[in-house]
Amino acid sequence: MSHLVEIRDLKVAFDSVQVLHGIDLNVGRGEAIGLVGESGCGKSVTWLAALGLLPGKAAVSGSVRIEGRELRGVHRSALESVRGGRIAMIFQDPSSALNPVLRVGRQITEAVSLHRGLRGEAARAEALRLMDMVGIPDARRRFDLYPHEFSGGQCQRLMIAIALAGEPDLLIADEPTTALDATIQAQILDLLIQLRTETGMATVFISHDLGAVSQVCERVCVMYAGRIVEQASIAQLFANPRHPYTRGLFDAIPRLDGPRDRLIPIPGTVPDPRYLAAGCAFAPRCPNAAAYCDFQRPALDTLADGRHLACFNPVPPANSLPVRRKILEGV
Repeated sequence: MSHLVEIRDLKVAFDSVQVLHGIDLNVGRGEAIGLVGESGCGKSVTWLAALGLLPGKAAVSGSVRIEGRELRGVHRSALESVRGGRIAMIFQDPSSALNPVLRVGRQITEAVSLHRGLRGEAARAEALRLMDMVGIPDARRRFDLYPHEFSGGQCQRLMIAIALAGEPDLLIADEPTTALDATIQAQILDLLIQLRTETGMATVFISHDLGAVSQVCERVCVMYAGRIVEQASIAQLFANPRHPYTRGLFDAIPRLDGPRDRLIPIPGTVPDPRYLAAGCAFAPRCPNAAAYCDFQRPALDTLADGRHLACFNPVPPANSLPVRRKILEGV
């Protein structure tokens, strides 16, 4: 599979505090990748940094390439030709992403005009087509309504329509179902799957929800404290997570087919990036940690099964949980 986007050694610091520690990631054409991890692990920051959307106080280094073309350090006009046109991003709170004082039709036609040069009736017709594509009922009548006249799920669909206006090669969905109820979440996930099938665009799905990731993605990267600690196919990861942190995420999921036992939380808290240990950042919370884990940092190595893992004492390969099979099957 040819790489559409290549990220190499991407690092980010705020006020001299390092929050990303050298992210390496490839996104293939038409591929769907999931990024999972606790809040603050760097999932969103990775892609905001890649697209040059972080505030000026952020110190960013590394390489971000789209089809071999470097994006880091280029002029703003060059970046703007990529944002929306080649790489589009939708956010977890559509009510704050949409302009409350502009009619939704105008917001979509503005994106169509900016990225594809359409004007007048041609832009309006394309905006209506996009609204129909993302499942907005009675699009023609609702074209001139304001965002507050739509439900939360419909606002998220409108944001997806705006993202699709530039016919992007890659869609980054940053926790797009967080603020929605369970039924609407399922509809948005189905829509993302359908759009990827119809358009062939690649997808990066950022989420806390492992079940949602299993439905949308083919490959998943688990992040912790600004690093990727495990990367594998959905089938590999859900059948047998090898990193103790990944295993902890699965252990904390309620069982759907067994007794109502207490959940097994990961002990401790996410480390403060100002005071990270020299070794493995997960060591203070890890049941498998040894003394050397406190001062030696494991590299992200490739295992025999093709997955990438950064751990000195991984979970044994024969260990699996029924709950993971249930999630993978969409129960």
